[in-house]
Amino acid sequence: MKVEIWPSVMCMDFRRLEAEIQGLEAAGADGFHLDIMDGRFVPNLTFGPDVVRAVRAATRLPLDAHLMVEEPERYIGHFASAGADLIVVHAEACPHLHRTLQMIRDAEVQAGVALNPATPPGALEYVLAEVDVVLVMAVNPGFSGQALVASAIPKIGEVKRLARRWKARLRIAVDGHVSEETAPQMVAEGATVLIGGRAGVFRPDLPPAEALARLRRAVERHAVSKRRAGRPGRRV
Repeated sequence: MKVEIWPSVMCMDFRRLEAEIQGLEAAGADGFHLDIMDGRFVPNLTFGPDVVRAVRAATRLPLDAHLMVEEPERYIGHFASAGADLIVVHAEACPHLHRTLQMIRDAEVQAGVALNPATPPGALEYVLAEVDVVLVMAVNPGFSGQALVASAIPKIGEVKRLARRWKARLRIAVDGHVSEETAPQMVAEGATVLIGGRAGVFRPDLPPAEALARLRRAVERHAVSKRRAGRPGRRV
């Protein structure tokens, strides 16, 4: 399965938002990730449906609205109508997770569930039939540029095994400190969508398009090495 890279809109320069989106699309981005924060579920505020609508007008690529908010069910319709193709809610914010996922599906968009670093994959066990994407947080949500929570990498593999056990067809995304160094490890565990933030795409030392290309090459090199390692030796 192709590994997709979705740059994070939160890390962009909002003075030139359209140009950054279109430049990254031209550089090979597969979609865009929008972090919606309410200052309650996480200690930060970002933006609402109007920014999603503006991004939608700038690109035809898929948009992921990651709702880091209390009572996400109140906002599903707003973000669906603004142009989100995928709405991700946090398991920790949904006392009735199954019902919330059904609301997302009723809005005719894909449904995703995010897991904070301390939340075990077992929280998803009885809703996997309703899930298109599981988003594993490799940092505590709320701010970009944080240090990696190392236990998140093997957790990706746990999610993959859980999905296989339940015969669930879903994608596994990872958000938080996705870099040239960590991305191959994440993909090796089963991640198929990488959210590109300050460690991978919006680096201080490289233009975003070049950083995106380098991140993709790092993942591709890992895939080539894995294929070569799996080839049987030639018989003499």
